[in-house]
Amino acid sequence: MMLQSRLLSDFAQFNTTDQVLILNSAADPFVALARQRLTTGCLHLAEDNIATLGAFKAHTAVSSVRDVAFHDYILHHSPETVHVAAMNLLYQPGNIWMFYGLSVAAFALKVGGKLYVAGAKDRGILTVAKRMRELFGNVETLTISKGHRVLCSTKQHSFTVEQLPVITLRIFADSNLDEGTQLLLAALDVRPADRALDIGCGAGFIGLHIARLAPQGQVTMVDASLAAVAASQQAVSQAGQTNVRVLPSDGAQAVLSQRFDLIATNPPFHQGGVQTLEIAERFIRQAAQILEPDGRFYLVANRFLKYEPTLQACFHQVREVAGNNRYKVIYATNPRPAKAR
Repeated sequence: MMLQSRLLSDFAQFNTTDQVLILNSAADPFVALARQRLTTGCLHLAEDNIATLGAFKAHTAVSSVRDVAFHDYILHHSPETVHVAAMNLLYQPGNIWMFYGLSVAAFALKVGGKLYVAGAKDRGILTVAKRMRELFGNVETLTISKGHRVLCSTKQHSFTVEQLPVITLRIFADSNLDEGTQLLLAALDVRPADRALDIGCGAGFIGLHIARLAPQGQVTMVDASLAAVAASQQAVSQAGQTNVRVLPSDGAQAVLSQRFDLIATNPPFHQGGVQTLEIAERFIRQAAQILEPDGRFYLVANRFLKYEPTLQACFHQVREVAGNNRYKVIYATNPRPAKAR
């Protein structure tokens, strides 16, 4: 992973006066390099993850850095304003994000501008190379090293929005309920006046389900993905639910001063292309911090993920309440004092 993350820094070229656009890859070391080298130029972060943005902002106070929401870049920004665009496939959740990144580059680059893409074969770099050639009419492989490549395409002509293959990331709202979420919804004990929290809300299925069953209550939905927040806000509006609010938040960070009767989550278990327990374990610890003593916490996960030790360290009562051979729904209550966790 470290080899891949260095590749953009080694091969992407730009001038100190350039406008440089980073495509949902603000965690890549190339960003720090560009920030240091740009003098009269500007670094633009088209980023989805507010946690990544927050970490970057905590270590920089440079006025020549701008951040914008990745998912709506094409719809809300001017075309042909940047000289160089760069994307690392490691940070893209799926193919549609990669293809959307190519469209953003085609839209945002000036004619003659260059797009650099770094990625591994198992992350789809060969498919992206094909798409770059189709879109830009050219693609060059700058290096191949231990399965990782850096590609470069030059923009040769202007594009209309209609010519771009992917112009939005409204994919969360089009997603169907997965099997694990269905199990979780069936297991939830929702009471009419619950103050509830959906951590990592995605498209908002869990939070909206709770809101319908708690008409006298209040539901808060949070997600670190700006695209997910936008999709959930749209879903809430379409559903006509007035007892729901949706917030961008790194886990439950935005609501740590509040208390809840019910907290539910279907946490992600991949970060930067690598399987991890850290995200869900942080959700668990935060839930224990903000759950009422008699409140209910529900988590659904793939059966092979071992969250039980963290749950038992944070709650007095933990048990599985639903599941099958692929998924498990775990219920926890009576959080332990912070000093005991």
